[in-house]
Amino acid sequence: MKKASKWVVSLMTVSLALTACSSGNKEAGQGNNAGAGAGGKVTLTAWAWNVNVGALKEAMASYQKTNPNVDLKVEDIGRLDVYDKLSTGLAAGGAGLPDIVLVEDDRIQGYLSAFPKGFLDLTAKGYDKKITQFPKFKQELVSNAGKIYGFPFDAGPAGMFYRTDLFAKAGVDASKIETWDDYLAAGKTIKDKTGASMLPMDKFKDDATFRIMQNQLGVFYFDKDGKIDLTNPKVVQAMDMQKKLNDAGLIKDVNGWDGTVSATVNGSVATIPFGAWYYGTIIDQAKDTKGKWGVFQIPAFEKGGNRAANLGGSSWYITANSKQADAAYQFMDYFSTTPDVQQTAMEKYGLFPSLSSVYSKDVFQKPEQFFSNQTIWKLFTEEMPKIPTPYYTKDYSIGNDEAVKAQSDVFNGKKPADALTEAANRLKDRSKREVAAH
Repeated sequence: MKKASKWVVSLMTVSLALTACSSGNKEAGQGNNAGAGAGGKVTLTAWAWNVNVGALKEAMASYQKTNPNVDLKVEDIGRLDVYDKLSTGLAAGGAGLPDIVLVEDDRIQGYLSAFPKGFLDLTAKGYDKKITQFPKFKQELVSNAGKIYGFPFDAGPAGMFYRTDLFAKAGVDASKIETWDDYLAAGKTIKDKTGASMLPMDKFKDDATFRIMQNQLGVFYFDKDGKIDLTNPKVVQAMDMQKKLNDAGLIKDVNGWDGTVSATVNGSVATIPFGAWYYGTIIDQAKDTKGKWGVFQIPAFEKGGNRAANLGGSSWYITANSKQADAAYQFMDYFSTTPDVQQTAMEKYGLFPSLSSVYSKDVFQKPEQFFSNQTIWKLFTEEMPKIPTPYYTKDYSIGNDEAVKAQSDVFNGKKPADALTEAANRLKDRSKREVAAH
């Protein structure tokens, strides 16, 4: 959930180089299983980072039970290094790229726009018949111009992680919080009774809560057609709610990720609105608080309104120049659509799956002791089909920059509508400059 870097600028700068190089590529590797070693042995290569590496290796170990001639070499080269190397390789017409690469959902549209021939078209392989096993928002995030390019992997259905002990001390019933206005009122009581703020936020560097709020309202920096949408009344409504929370003194200003984790551990905040993946951070970093946590749905903006949103998530892609595209496809098809494999990724690595069929597994129905024996995974699985699609577009990075700037302006006293109008104008100007540069 770190703020996106300005990677799109470099992507667009070198996109013409790919256009020139890819004409000779002819989407090499599509249907080509060259590169197999002696005896038909195939060694696939992949780039990923952190726990995703282990999940992919676990899947290969399972796959090899019936496909012993397929092996996998995964390079754990760090998240930002993956993007740097991927951009460089795509600009060089695919030179030096692996067969398989992990890309976060908010970044992929930038790559697909800058490098339209850079990734394998999975529709041509028949994955369009498999994609319906995933929620609509994930289907749309891995698609571009009517074609499917990605194998949906993890997701971040959002929830409000909360300290049950602080709520109890303040006499606040979490089940009664249905709207953001309810949340605001509860926060005032909790602050008065316990001294704890309601939520942590790096006010001037990250807009994660703002993104959650927009997503649940069905809006984002851009609309479905890619047009700037920061002046949409619903976007203004989301920013206005953040202002109300801040004006009431309920937001604890923290410094980056480490500050958020510290606030989680020391109990200086009563809630943390984040994706399901934050479960792992809580049980790892706040071990002494076992049994003092719960989760409730993100509050709606009006009674009965949508309480589903997503924050985070990624998918897997096969590079278009892969010499082993068939083998890579068959493995990733297995990986993405096999419930047992996705359950392992969840249980061992905390990666919440997008595959709908895995939700019937026992792990998603059982109570979690750390979370007051609540069936938190059932809550998250029920949320997945209701999540609207956030339209990141190729300009997500600069859109994020301007949204964070607007948020900073609001916290410094500017009216939400004015701050967002100015942000929309800056974003429009920056988008034009980038187009003109190419």
